[in-house]
Amino acid sequence: LACLPAAGGTAELTQSPTHLSVSLRDSVSLICRANESVSDYLSWYQQKPGQPPKLIIYDADNLESGVSDRFSGIQSDTEFILKISTVEADDAAAYYCQQGYALPPTVLQPRTQTLLP
Repeated sequence: LACLPAAGGTAELTQSPTHLSVSLRDSVSLICRANESVSDYLSWYQQKPGQPPKLIIYDADNLESGVSDRFSGIQSDTEFILKISTVEADDAAAYYCQQGYALPPTVLQPRTQTLLP
C-alpha cells in the first residue's frame, strides 16, 4: 500500500482481495475501503499488461462510456465495490481504485490481479 499525503488529512485505501482466480461466467466483487470519507470521488481502473490504465467506473457508480455494463460500482459509506458480472476471458487484468476527494489523489498499490484458470 502506497499512499500520498493529502491536504488536511490522509485518505488511505485498502483493496481486497489482492489476487483472485475466477472461472468464466462467474460474478466477482472487488472491495476498496477508505479510512475516512472520500464522498463519492472513487474511481476504478482496469490495466492489462503493456497498456495504460483504463477508467471503467467514476464517481463510485458511474460507468465510463464504452465500458461493458457487466461492470458496476456500488458505494456504502466508505466501502466501494466493483462488481463484474458474467466474467469473460478479456476481463483478466489488474484492477485498482483511486480516490480524488483529498488531494493529491490516492492510488492503491498493489492492485487486484485477476486470473483465469
